[in-house]
Amino acid sequence: MEQSIRNQLPGTIKSILSDKVLSEVIVETSIGDVASVITTRSVEEMKLKNGDEVFVLVKATNVSLRKGS
Repeated sequence: MEQSIRNQLPGTIKSILSDKVLSEVIVETSIGDVASVITTRSVEEMKLKNGDEVFVLVKATNVSLRKGS
């Protein structure tokens, strides 16, 4: 898959928390864990599971930051 997005982080899925509509996918990257919220349907269609190798695609207009403890 080719993407024009420059900010791509390779990583491994660490956990997936799903409800009927949305899923939070935690991806372990070289710079730390990244959380992504996608539809549960997307998780099912891509057959995502813990341990899968993925790329986190970061679009500047869709970044959310949380302060760690």
